[in-house]
Amino acid sequence: MRWGIASAMPFDMGGEAVAVPKHVAIILDGNGRWAKSKGMPRNYGHVKGAQNLEVICRDAWNLGIKYLTVYLFSTENWKRSSDEVDALMTLFRKYTKTCMKTARDNNMKVRVLGEPSALAPDLQESLAKLVESSKDNTGLNFQIAINYGSRDEIVRAVRKISADCAAGRLIPEQITEECFAGYLDTAGIPDPDLLIRTSGEQRLSNYLMWQLAYTEFYFTDVPWPAFTKEDLQKAIDQYNSRDRRYGGVKA
Repeated sequence: MRWGIASAMPFDMGGEAVAVPKHVAIILDGNGRWAKSKGMPRNYGHVKGAQNLEVICRDAWNLGIKYLTVYLFSTENWKRSSDEVDALMTLFRKYTKTCMKTARDNNMKVRVLGEPSALAPDLQESLAKLVESSKDNTGLNFQIAINYGSRDEIVRAVRKISADCAAGRLIPEQITEECFAGYLDTAGIPDPDLLIRTSGEQRLSNYLMWQLAYTEFYFTDVPWPAFTKEDLQKAIDQYNSRDRRYGGVKA
């Protein structure tokens, strides 16, 4: 699937100019419930959700979004049944190959958030190859959070900082918010402007808790496999109605 050319910011929605968020993060929720509502097994929902992800990547780019970060598999998702976890890992293997072609065809840069060491060696290798092969691309910045948990990310960052302090590469007085952010999985990536969670739940689920400090949240009842470009536009429209003050007061 080849994409079109990204639209200029802002774009027009209903006769009004709309500012497009630079970075959108999404919690892809509701795959299993969507499948169940159709009398299908949960894994069917995951397959359809993966297919929809490629579509939404294209739509996000064409709307002018520069960074898209999605929550594929959390550190807590290992608690699901072994059958579902195994099916998800098989799906991730297939999706990684699809994503590599998408990245090549559409100049997309892919990065992986999370701790890959818990994944099977072949999946680790495929993800590393995906990242390496797309590192010089200049189109959509696409971040995949897999075996990711925000608390785990912060703990890993603290360990790295502690090691650097112990080695004399860093002193405590040098540790600022900017310094700390540089030890996170999202180092060099701007914080999300907009978080979207599908399927009606209204919680963060251990996702990007440091990075979402001043992000606008948008919750929709639409399950992820049924989420469309029009739903994305609704989220952006809602984002434009917010007054982002970052803790300050408008004059």
